[in-house]
Amino acid sequence: MTYLQLKERQREIRDGFSEALGLRTHRALSWLQRAEQETDDGDACFIFLWISLNAAYANDLHDRQRFSERRVLVNFLKRLIESDADNLLGQIVWDEFPGSIRLLIDSKYVFQPFWECQYGRMGEVEWQREFQRSRISANKALGRMDTKKVLAVFFDRLYVLRNQLIHGGSTWNSKVNRAQIRDGVNIMMCLVPTIIHIMMENPTGLWGEPCYPVVK
Repeated sequence: MTYLQLKERQREIRDGFSEALGLRTHRALSWLQRAEQETDDGDACFIFLWISLNAAYANDLHDRQRFSERRVLVNFLKRLIESDADNLLGQIVWDEFPGSIRLLIDSKYVFQPFWECQYGRMGEVEWQREFQRSRISANKALGRMDTKKVLAVFFDRLYVLRNQLIHGGSTWNSKVNRAQIRDGVNIMMCLVPTIIHIMMENPTGLWGEPCYPVVK
């Protein structure tokens, strides 16, 4: 599913969108289009894909004061899966990228407690215990094909990678995190268009108010 395919579909059905959904999908599609142009720069592509995702799911600042961004994302994933009548997200998780998702889940470098240990805010034994607990929980979810749980853990890992890039905690085009960037981009390039598609096909869904509405 590409930007052009989604844009064509959006033009066909956008008259049935609420103003909020129209703005969300318009913004998300614009950043998806930009991400598709980054064929040689994984870091830039990842950032543009994340902005597209953010445009799709992020609520207004009042909601983010009450709930963490991760919690908002998990709640959004729940609504998406409930609206995904064709199990498109499940197909991505179980048919297209099961190995890559498992590798990201098993990587300590995108597990925040590992970095808390590096900062001296958590002990070695403690972060390893947390990591083992997280992996066991994820493996159980993988075993029972729990799409929501697997995606929640996957995006939790990606959120660490996102922070490394956005907050300058990574060198551009660094060899250190290439595998995580590569896998993250490949999976997000399928997930983000699918998320936009599901939202457009479910215009009455509770997608919430977008950040920074257009002032007329």
